[in-house]
Amino acid sequence: MPSVELNKPVPDFEAPATGDQTIRLDNLKGQNVVIYFYPKDNTPGCTTEGQDFRDRMKQFEELDTVILGVSRDGLKAHENFRAKHEFPFHLISDKDEALCNLFNVIKLKKLYGKEYMGVDRSTFLIDKDGVLRAEWRGVKVKGHADEVLEAVQAL
Repeated sequence: MPSVELNKPVPDFEAPATGDQTIRLDNLKGQNVVIYFYPKDNTPGCTTEGQDFRDRMKQFEELDTVILGVSRDGLKAHENFRAKHEFPFHLISDKDEALCNLFNVIKLKKLYGKEYMGVDRSTFLIDKDGVLRAEWRGVKVKGHADEVLEAVQAL
């Protein structure tokens, strides 16, 4: 499957999410969708990023915008992470990396001198018609949720 491109429709996908849900992109048409990919549940940067989106949720909702977090963690870990930090949005489990590959967020990373393939913190904004309108790759958490909110306001 080819990866997403700016100003082109995002292919429909289906993925398991918290709350016993299956998220289908086509079912979200008519709303803006922010999909953010993060490396791992309950790590400092990923927790802060989720909290930043959580704290702005009301503003996103007023703009008809759904937020979805995605990592390769399983649903059980996601449910715990979501409950612990009271995230009002769902988390998608992408164990098979289908979404990671569609959005091309798996990159070679280094930790303590070891190289491995990991999720590059990235966010994507899809408009009400299902078209990719903005993307942020290699995201730094501080101030990011505000940047995304500004981009949604500009749609």
